[in-house]
Amino acid sequence: MATLESCHCRGASGRNNNSILYNILKSDSLATTEQQQQQQTLHHLLHRSSSSSSSSSCAPASLLELRQQSCSCGSTRRRGVLRSPQVTCKAASSVLVKTLRFVKNVPCCELPEDDQLTLVRDGWAPLLVLGLAQDRVDFETTETAEPSMLQRILTGLPDRQSEPPAGQSRGAAGVFVVDIQGIRAFLGKCWTLDISTKEYAYLKGAVLFNPDLEGLRCLHYIQSLRREAHQALNEHVRLIHREDTTRFAKLLIALSMLRAISPAVVAQLFFNPVIGAVNMEDVLLEMFYGK
Repeated sequence: MATLESCHCRGASGRNNNSILYNILKSDSLATTEQQQQQQTLHHLLHRSSSSSSSSSCAPASLLELRQQSCSCGSTRRRGVLRSPQVTCKAASSVLVKTLRFVKNVPCCELPEDDQLTLVRDGWAPLLVLGLAQDRVDFETTETAEPSMLQRILTGLPDRQSEPPAGQSRGAAGVFVVDIQGIRAFLGKCWTLDISTKEYAYLKGAVLFNPDLEGLRCLHYIQSLRREAHQALNEHVRLIHREDTTRFAKLLIALSMLRAISPAVVAQLFFNPVIGAVNMEDVLLEMFYGK
């Protein structure tokens, strides 16, 4: 995304009507050489971030986890882990590289750096899951039962809020099954709709340009970009799927499902099992801006 010293917010009259279509699709068609270079850089950054943060504590996976951790009842906590973490994490890393490349090469995003960072921090996880859907990356999980408070007391296990044993990351315990179900439900929704490449491109634009974030300097410009993405998606759907009058609404429902997925859950499920605790924000900032 281009970095400007000042905000160049523009109204609807100052936009190219095809900017979202042209620029988003163009960013998805870059050479594979750049993707391979970014894949190597990502591999280096992820492992460096993992080693530097191994001694620090990890935040809970989601608000749901906070609620469940505060419960002192005797019921078990259903968690899930990847059945083939090496294969799935490799696929997720490849999708992350494509996601970073997509955001970095959206030339229509003429925003100050602060706004760019805000959009990247908020959008990387939903864009990644959207990319998993587009690439049809499926995964299998297996459930693990977290011991209840009573079981921990009787068997002398450490409290669930304490640090994991040395050499074991919190990701090894998996994430709550309900969070996995949310991701799988979204993927299933996308595959059922058989979303096209152009539709995915417009959805990415709608996800990236989120005007609901706090502290945005070019709020009106970002709002116009979100409207443009929605409008372009609607026009495309009406042209290609004339017989399906509910398709646009179904795509918006899929977006609402996507926004309910926690970035912490995405990192914990797809990256932590192989490389341990990772500060994804540090990785993203260095990949984009060398910080």
